[in-house]
Amino acid sequence: LDGISINDYSNGAPGSVLGDNLGIDAVEQVSVLGSNYPAEYGRTSGGVINAVTRSGKNAFHGTVYEFLRNSALDARNFFDGPTIPPFKRNQFGGSAGLPIQKDRTFIFGDYEGLRQSLGETTVNTVPSIAARNGQLSSGSVTVDPAVSRFLAAFYPLPNGPLLGAGDIGIFTFSEQQVTSENYFTIRVDRKFSEKDSLAGTYMRDNSKTVQPGTFDELLTNVVSCRQVVTLHEQHIFSPTFLNAARLGFSRAVGIQGGVSKVLNPLMLDPSYAFVTGGLSGSVQGVPGLTNFGGAPSTRGTLQSSRSLSWNSFQAGDDAFLTRGTHALKFGGLVERMQDNQLSLATVNGSFRFDALSSFLTNQKPLAFQGNRETSAPSFGMRQTLLGAYVQDDIRLEKNLTFNAGLRYEVVTVPNEAHDRISNLRNLTDAQPSVGTQLFRNPTLRNFEPRLGFAWNPRSGRTLMRGGFGIFDVLPLPYEFTITIQHGVPFVHQIFGTTFPAGSFPTGAYQQLITESTSSRSVYVENNPKRTYVMQWNLSVARELSSTLALTVGYVGSRGVHQPYRMDNIDMVLPTLTAAGYVFPPAATSQTLNPNFGRISATLWQASSFYDALQVDVTKRVSHGFQFHGAYTWGKSIDTLSATGANDTFPNGLYNQLFFDQRTTRGLSDFNVAQTAVVSFTWEIPGPAWSSMAPKWILSGWQLGGLYKISTGQPFTPMLGGDPLGMKLEESSEPLDRLAGQGCQTLTNPGNPNHYIKTQCLAFPVPSTRWGNLGRNTLIGPGLSKLDFSVFKNNYVKRISENFNVQFRGEFFNILNQANFASPTDNLTVFDQNGQPVPSAGLITSTQTTSRQIQFALKLIW
Repeated sequence: LDGISINDYSNGAPGSVLGDNLGIDAVEQVSVLGSNYPAEYGRTSGGVINAVTRSGKNAFHGTVYEFLRNSALDARNFFDGPTIPPFKRNQFGGSAGLPIQKDRTFIFGDYEGLRQSLGETTVNTVPSIAARNGQLSSGSVTVDPAVSRFLAAFYPLPNGPLLGAGDIGIFTFSEQQVTSENYFTIRVDRKFSEKDSLAGTYMRDNSKTVQPGTFDELLTNVVSCRQVVTLHEQHIFSPTFLNAARLGFSRAVGIQGGVSKVLNPLMLDPSYAFVTGGLSGSVQGVPGLTNFGGAPSTRGTLQSSRSLSWNSFQAGDDAFLTRGTHALKFGGLVERMQDNQLSLATVNGSFRFDALSSFLTNQKPLAFQGNRETSAPSFGMRQTLLGAYVQDDIRLEKNLTFNAGLRYEVVTVPNEAHDRISNLRNLTDAQPSVGTQLFRNPTLRNFEPRLGFAWNPRSGRTLMRGGFGIFDVLPLPYEFTITIQHGVPFVHQIFGTTFPAGSFPTGAYQQLITESTSSRSVYVENNPKRTYVMQWNLSVARELSSTLALTVGYVGSRGVHQPYRMDNIDMVLPTLTAAGYVFPPAATSQTLNPNFGRISATLWQASSFYDALQVDVTKRVSHGFQFHGAYTWGKSIDTLSATGANDTFPNGLYNQLFFDQRTTRGLSDFNVAQTAVVSFTWEIPGPAWSSMAPKWILSGWQLGGLYKISTGQPFTPMLGGDPLGMKLEESSEPLDRLAGQGCQTLTNPGNPNHYIKTQCLAFPVPSTRWGNLGRNTLIGPGLSKLDFSVFKNNYVKRISENFNVQFRGEFFNILNQANFASPTDNLTVFDQNGQPVPSAGLITSTQTTSRQIQFALKLIW
C-alpha cells in the first residue's frame, strides 16, 4: 500500500464538495475493512479503506473521458415546479502511465475536472399575510412595528399553499448551485533492484461551490483543498523477511460561509442590526418557521462561518516474517496532528422565540446570544499518536488458521498552540481554569487484543470464520475544536434567557453586555474513563457451485464510555416523581451554574449496542455474467449519538437529561434496520458471423445495474420553545404519546404533507413534566433506487489489442422513485403555549435525485 490508510478520522475538515469518487482511474486496488480487522490497523473503531494508486508500466497505457448530464434528459423532482430547474454537469479528464527507464522507473498521472451548475428547489415555511397582520388562528394579536419591518425585509411572502389554519405558508424557489473542482494524482516508482523499491505519490483536490441562502437573499460559498503526499519503501531481506516503511503528509483546508454576492440589499442595512456595529442577526427556532440565518458579518462572511486547516504527519514501519507455521507481522506508527480553526459564531446576534405569536408581538424571547467583540482568535489543537502492534497468523492445520494480535495505542492530551485552554475543572466552578491540561489522559493502558480463526472442513466447500477485538476510540481533536473556541477569557460570547418584552431587535444585546454572568464557558470531563468498542463476528460461507457462493454471518459490537456532547449543559435540574421528571417553576428555578450564561460540555458516558445478520450472495463471472447481493438486518442502540456536536446527525437531539441516560436510550441516529443491495454486470455475447458491420453493431455490449432498498432512519418529534423551564436556547423536549386506534405507528408513509401522526401526540400535562415519547421512536421514509447502465465497447485492433472506444449510457434512479427524506426540519408539533404547529411532519426534500441520465465517451488503451 502506497501510503496511509484512509480512516474515518472525523477531524471536521470539509473534504471535496462533490468529488467523493474523483480520481477512480488512479486507483489500482481498494480494500474495505468493516470490523475485526487485524492489529496492524488502529486509530478508529469504524471502517478502514486502503487504496493503492496505479503505477506506470513498461507499456504506455491510459484513458481519456468525458461524462455529460443535462436537465433536458432528466425527470422532474417531486418538489420542483412545472419547469425542471436547469442542470448541467461536465466531468472530464484522463490518465496515463509510461516508463521513464524501462524495467526501472515509471510514472503515472491522472487528472479529473468537474464543472456543474445544479438547479435545486428549496421549500421553506414563512408567515402568511394574515399572520403578518396579526390575524392568527388562535386569535388576533398586535404585531410589533419592529418585527413587522423585519419580516417585510427578510421573510418572503408565501407563493405556495397555506398550512393548517393559515398562520404559515410555503415559499418555494429554485436557484443554481455552481461547483468547480479539479483533482490530480501523480505517482513515481523506482525499482533499484529485485529487493529494493520506492514509490512516491502526490494527490491534490481543489473545489468551490457557490449556493443560495435560505430565502435566496445571498450566495454563499464552500471552498476546500485536500493534499496527500506519501513515500513507500520496500526491502526484501530474505524470502521469509520483508520490511516496508512509509512516510505521509495530508492537509485539508476548508472555508465555509464566504459570501459571493448579496441579492437582498437590506442585508447590508445597519438599521436592522441586533448588535452595535453589526448587521441583521438571525432568528431561529420559531415553531413553524424556517430559520433565517442573518446577514453577513462586516468581514464579508456569514455571521456564523468557519475556516480550518488540518495537517497530519505520519511515519510507520511494518515487518513481515515467516517461520514455519507462523506468519508474523509487527510494526509501529507515529502521527502528529495539527487542527487549526477560526470560527465566527453569531457575530450579528441571534434571537429565539418560543411561539409565532411571541415573535410577532415582540414578547419575551426564549434566548439571545451574541458576542461582545466582532472578531475572534484562531485556535490550533495539537496532538501526537503512537501505536505499535504484533500479529501472528498461525496455520494449526492445513484447514485451520488462528489469528492472534495485540495493539498498543496512546495519544497525548490535546493542547492549544497558543495556550488558549479555558475549562471548568468542576461544573459548578465560578471561574474557568486557564492554560491547564484539558483532562487526565485515559489512553495510557490502551492494549487492544485481536483474535480470529478460519476453519475449512474436509469437504473444502465450507468456510467458517470468527473473531473478537477491542478497538479504542481515541479522544482526537474533532471532539474539542468546536467547544474550545467559545470559552472566556479568550472569546467573549454572551448568552441569556431572561428578557423583558420589546427586547427585539437591540434590547437583548444591550442588557447582556452589562451582565457579568452572561459569558460562555466550557466543561470537559476531567477524569474520563477509557473509551473503547468491543466487536465480534461469526460467519459461514458455502460454495454452492463453481461460480456461486453464499455467506451468512452475525456481527455484534458494544461501545463503552463513548463521547457524549452537550451544546449547553447549564440547565435547570428536575425532580424525579412518580409521574416522571418534573421541572420547578421557571420564575424561581436556577441553572446548574448561574455564573455563566452557557456551558458547552464534553462527557464520556454514552453506551452503544449493535447486532446484525448479514447475508451475501456472490456469483463470479461465467458466460460474461456476474452478480452480487448483500442484505443486512440489524439494530444499533445507544444513549446518544452526538460526538463533536449535538447535531452531528440531522435527527440529533439537543441538550438531553445527561444525568439519566435511561431517558435517551433508543435507536441510534444513524440506524437503518434493513438494507439490501443487488448489483450485476452482463457482457452480452456477440455474434459469430464474419460480416464486419453486423458483428460490430451487435458486439461489445455490456449491461449493468445496481438496486438498493432500505428502511428509513429514526427521528423524534418535539415541543417548541422551552415549556419545561430548562432555561436552554436549544432543547429537544419530548411529547406524550397517546394510545388508541390508529396510533400503533406514528407515521403516515407516503404522505409528505403530514408524515407525523400528530393526532397521536399530546402536550404534556403539566407542561413542566418530561414527556413519555422515547428518543427516535418514529422511523423516516425508506429508500428504493435502481441505477442502470449500458456500455458499448469498440476495440480498435489497428491501433492496439487493448485500444477501446467505450460509449456509456448511465441512468440514475431510472424508475424515478420519489425517495422522501425525513421531516427533520419540521419536527416541532406544539409551541410553548401548547398550540399545534401546522408544519409538523412536513417533508420538503428527497434523499435521492429524480431520474438523471448521463452519457459518456471513454478511450482506454
